[in-house]
Amino acid sequence: MSSRFASLAVSAVLVAANLAGAEKRVTMENLPPAVQKTIQEQSQGATVRGFSKEEENGKTFYEAELKVNGHNKDLLIDATGAIVEIEEQVTLESLPPAVKTALDKHAAKGKIAFVESVTKGGSVIAYEAKIKTAGKTSEIRLSPEGAAVKEP
Repeated sequence: MSSRFASLAVSAVLVAANLAGAEKRVTMENLPPAVQKTIQEQSQGATVRGFSKEEENGKTFYEAELKVNGHNKDLLIDATGAIVEIEEQVTLESLPPAVKTALDKHAAKGKIAFVESVTKGGSVIAYEAKIKTAGKTSEIRLSPEGAAVKEP
């Protein structure tokens, strides 16, 4: 009975890892040509930090991690080369007032480590922030209006 339980537990972990879309590091040469083309266009003047491949809900996506003018910018690209999502580090000063107020309130006595805008379809859909408080790091995702939202 215990070996059957162990097999079920291992299977559950493998299924959970597959559903979570575990990222796998890849090289430019391992990317589909359409993805390579998009990255070459989008990385003009940027430093390429790395690439990864992930499976999510049966679809394959590629991530390009860039450094642009001193800040991080990550591109999520589908297999056809279309940009699905952009996460880009932004300054606190550039945030909409409602987002800044909500972040300050959430951070309380902590320190906002960094904030990224999340863009889909050409529009910012959310802001994600990492906050350090008493040695622990937490994350919050806010709508452009400053309301807390869950990761899709």
